[in-house]
Parts: sequence; structure tokens; C-alpha cells
Amino acid sequence: MILNVAAYHFAQLDEPGAIAASLHAIADAGNVRGTILVAPEGVNLFLAGGEAEVGAVLEVLGDDARFAGMQVKRSWSRTQPFLRLKCKVKPEIITFRRDGTAPLQARAPTVDPATLARWIEQGHDEAGKRVVLLDTRNREEFAYGTFESAITLPIDNFTELPAALEPRREELVDATVVSFCTGGIRCEKAALWLQADGMDNVVQLDGGILGYFEQVGGYGFDGRCFVFDSRVALDPALQPLVDDAG
Repeated sequence: MILNVAAYHFAQLDEPGAIAASLHAIADAGNVRGTILVAPEGVNLFLAGGEAEVGAVLEVLGDDARFAGMQVKRSWSRTQPFLRLKCKVKPEIITFRRDGTAPLQARAPTVDPATLARWIEQGHDEAGKRVVLLDTRNREEFAYGTFESAITLPIDNFTELPAALEPRREELVDATVVSFCTGGIRCEKAALWLQADGMDNVVQLDGGILGYFEQVGGYGFDGRCFVFDSRVALDPALQPLVDDAG
């Protein structure tokens, strides 16, 4: 079986090129495939391979105090979902082009999966406010599935989110808004941007949809979670839509 991992972590990195080179060397030696993105604001990984070989890549990050607390989402497939290994140094680990959206000092408030499931079930948060789920992914992704009654926006790129959300901001004023995405990185940036832009009623789903599937399952979610590899999408049991062993 192939271990698939998705992980990101924000940290101030003065030498992203050196970190990228180190991760690439270890992944390549173990025939691990996928994508490694490193930027001055942190790392973002989507990798697949043997359990020990993927673990060796994660161990490098685990030995670095700057990546303490990094969440890793794991799933399994019969086949390798990536064609090759890509390692890039970029300005951001997810392109948003909004200043101050990397949580290097403090994160936006979070809601854990179990609490969100309870909010969905009861229809409101602990304070009695209605809960609105905000999908920060693009239209290709949410076509495969999203939380029931979530706000989805007609965007193709994450950078388009602010303009697309603007006409709907008024309807969110009296709600607790939960931003979410695949693994947490986009909803984390979106939550910080919204807070800085005057919306103080936003929290992010910690760990994203994949973290929710791991901890809760599919309660309140309709469909599958799109992933950017040959598996196409994962169901709430983290089983791939496509897993062709040939």
C-alpha cells in the first residue's frame, strides 16, 4: 500500500532553498513522489510512497523546532497517485497575494472537527449564533462535494476569493463564519485576511476537510473531497474515487 500525506506549516524560514534541497534529496532517494513547496512563510507537502520513505521526509521536519506541531493528514491507496516528484521554492506556500495572511505570529481562531459537527447538528454555536460554512476552494473542487448549505464561490483561483465574497459579506454579519478548505492552508489565510478586513466573526476549520474526515467522518458533508492527484477525490472514509492497480 502507498501512504499519502498532506501537510503544511507556517514558519519564518530564512533559507527556504536549503530546506527544499534537503527535503528533495531525501524524498528522491526513497522514490517518494508528489509536491514539496517551500517559501519564506513555511512548507506545504503532498507526498506519496512507502511508509518508511515518506516517514523519513517527515522526520526531517519533525527534528526542526520551527515545524513543531505540524499536522499531517494520512490516507492510503493501492497505487502511486503522483507521476513524479516536484520541489519548488515560491513566494508563498499557497498563492493569495494579500499581505499579513501568513500566521507567523498568531493564528486566526479555530474550531476543531468535533465541535463543528456539534454546531452543524444543533444549528448554532455555543453562543447561539447561526453558523455559516464558507468554502474557500474553487469550483472544480466543490463540484465533487462540500458541506451541506455551505457558501461556495464561482472562483477558479484562490486569489479571486476576496472579490467573489464581497457581494455576500453583508449576509454574514450576524453569523459565526467557519472557513474551510481541503487541508486547512487556504481557510487559514482566508480567515486572517477576513479578520484584518473587519470581519471578527470568522473561525477556521482546524485541519480542513481531510482533518474533519479523519476525526469525525462525513457528518454534514455531501460528497467527496477533491484532491490534486490521480485519486481525484476521497470519500469520508478517506477512500479514493480512483485507485486503479492496473
